[in-house]
Amino acid sequence: MAIWVDADACPNVIKEILFRAAERVQMPLTLVANQSLRIPPSKFIRSMRVPAGFDVADNEIVRLCNPEDLVITADIPLAAEVLEKGAAALNPRGERYSPSTIRQILTMRDFMDTLRASGVQTGGPDTLSQRDRQQFAAELDKWLLEVKRRTA
Repeated sequence: MAIWVDADACPNVIKEILFRAAERVQMPLTLVANQSLRIPPSKFIRSMRVPAGFDVADNEIVRLCNPEDLVITADIPLAAEVLEKGAAALNPRGERYSPSTIRQILTMRDFMDTLRASGVQTGGPDTLSQRDRQQFAAELDKWLLEVKRRTA
């Protein structure tokens, strides 16, 4: 089991939570991005630089993740793909995607894209709040506990 991060757009505060968790539970954590990333020295944490391009990092995560891994991403299509592989997906705000909800979330995303393409100003996401950070940490801990129970 491992944690994969779609790191180009992942907030630094979320990366810090992940760094601490990977060290605490001694689980492999890989940040995938199309740019160099600063990571702490650790035998559990690594970064993987991929070429720039549309969905290059996403495709690499899908290719490399395994069932029972966790993928951290705000990219809904990526979340859908890793769920199909049997991995778990969690966004930086602490929302755990599931096979039962991902289609509805994808539909809403596509609808909002259509609105934006037609010129409607929809606004972007709110800034990451303290509550979002806490929710993310709580959901990450839940997943880590599930993993521990399965492997015990």
